[in-house]
Amino acid sequence: MPDGAGFKASQSRRDVPDAMEERLIVALDNRTVDSAFETVKKLDGMVSFFKIGFQLLFAKGVDGLISYLHQQDKKLFLDAKMFDVPETIRQAVKFSIERGATFLTVHGDEKIMRAAVEAKGNSKTKIFAITVLTSLDDEALRKMGYLLPAKELVKLRAEKAIECQCDGIIASADDDPDAIRTLVNGPHLLIATPGIRPLGMPHQDQKRVATPRQAIASGADYLVVGRPVVEAEDPRQAAHAIIEEMKSGNEDRERGRVIP
Repeated sequence: MPDGAGFKASQSRRDVPDAMEERLIVALDNRTVDSAFETVKKLDGMVSFFKIGFQLLFAKGVDGLISYLHQQDKKLFLDAKMFDVPETIRQAVKFSIERGATFLTVHGDEKIMRAAVEAKGNSKTKIFAITVLTSLDDEALRKMGYLLPAKELVKLRAEKAIECQCDGIIASADDDPDAIRTLVNGPHLLIATPGIRPLGMPHQDQKRVATPRQAIASGADYLVVGRPVVEAEDPRQAAHAIIEEMKSGNEDRERGRVIP
């Protein structure tokens, strides 16, 4: 782990918020748009960043949800995982920018990343490349025909993301965000980390997981958390507990402590 001074310099280069509350992205993995509205309202004043992915992307009423997030000055992480021919990607990215996406995901294919960055232009939307889903482990990748294990595939895609001038990547804490930046010489690379499970929670369909404390301590800039908050009996309390864990992880990181 870097010492405190090194961490702060690196963090500054990556333009990461100081407040942990701003680095928690709650994935609206709700079953309906109405329940997603309720989640956003319950977390008002505590969480300001929300992710909309495939679960709600095609649901009736999602346009209203996106508009509501903007009206309430919330940030939108549009997890579209775009994967198509470059011209289609260019047009889709432009539409996403018009919808006010703060973060937008595309597949970690070189032509797709280049098309997305080109379409982004000077907008404030940040392009994140998907590396390896946290639901996939080495065995799953092998069955899909990939020759590289997860960590090596993540490194390869991180290198390509930097070459294509993406703003960041999606990678698990198990991939070691700090190590990724060192390996690819990308101190500026933003890393958003899904597969977050508070201590004691079941992994469900996730294979490569970490606690909020572990993820922040290992160098994750943003944590993407869905079901542990959305499905909690008290979402606000669950989010608060995660933020407190993130703060502990940040203290560990600044002190150079390694969390098992």
